[in-house]
Amino acid sequence: MKPCSKNRKPIAWLALDALDVRQAQELRAHLETCEGCRRYLVEISNVTQRLTAAEVKPDIRASESFHQRVVGRLSAEKSGSAWATVAVQLRRTMLDWRVALPMVGATVVMIAVLSTFLRRPNVLLPAPSSVQLASAPNLTRDPQPTIANYQMVANQSLEEFDELLTRQGNRNLPLVPIYTASTFTRADASD
Repeated sequence: MKPCSKNRKPIAWLALDALDVRQAQELRAHLETCEGCRRYLVEISNVTQRLTAAEVKPDIRASESFHQRVVGRLSAEKSGSAWATVAVQLRRTMLDWRVALPMVGATVVMIAVLSTFLRRPNVLLPAPSSVQLASAPNLTRDPQPTIANYQMVANQSLEEFDELLTRQGNRNLPLVPIYTASTFTRADASD
């Protein structure tokens, strides 16, 4: 059985005899009913007994890297800035290639995923129209004389429509006769 998550730290303090009397009594009352917390107290008590029984050798020396890490953390703590503490932690972590390489890989993957999801959708532009507008200022050729083109120009501006009709009326007509429905007579249609 596992100990109650809220009682792990108080149990460790109880094993060290660091709780006040009231808290210790409340925790001991809980230990009578909870098997997981009782086992955890036994385990932690064994660890604390072994640590207190261990012989401390005064001639042990710390390595230079340990000394640098301690000094870095102390200076970050002294400045009181959370950003400095984070910077020290990141600098120390990033120097280890076993951490830096997966972080770089994860960053590349994250950028690729974000670029595919945040990319603007391809917008298809409409195909160029074969109908030429009479209102275009740089247009030198008039649109074909069709009803649809005349309606389009008339809807834009009646003045432009009048100018278009005038230009088309003044140009030279082809030598080929143009037949319209009004030129046929009923007698011709029966042939």
